[in-house]
Amino acid sequence: MSKFGQTVRGYFWWTYPRGGVHYDVMVTLILAFIFLAPIWINFRDKPVVRSPHQSEVVVQQEGDGFLYKVDASAVKPGTDTEVREALLHIIEPIAGYVTVDRIQAVQDSHHNIVAYKVWVHR
Repeated sequence: MSKFGQTVRGYFWWTYPRGGVHYDVMVTLILAFIFLAPIWINFRDKPVVRSPHQSEVVVQQEGDGFLYKVDASAVKPGTDTEVREALLHIIEPIAGYVTVDRIQAVQDSHHNIVAYKVWVHR
């Protein structure tokens, strides 16, 4: 076996003694992988962004999906798309990734929106 082959075999089987040059090279390569791999490899393990304030969310199972009732004070008024995104922003930390089937605004006697009913499934 060639000298290069013996060197590679020694790296693979970790046969070099501690404190030697080859040992230091192996440790350096491992540390470089640990610290530099997240820059080049997308592990898709980003933390879920939490809602900036606490909001009351009531969850009920309904059929094969779930019904979430979210307090309207937690949702900034806007277009249907903005409201949908805000509701997903509140629900996803609780339920994980879900798909919204339907949204219904709950109004009081003065026609003010007090809550949203959101039907979702996984």
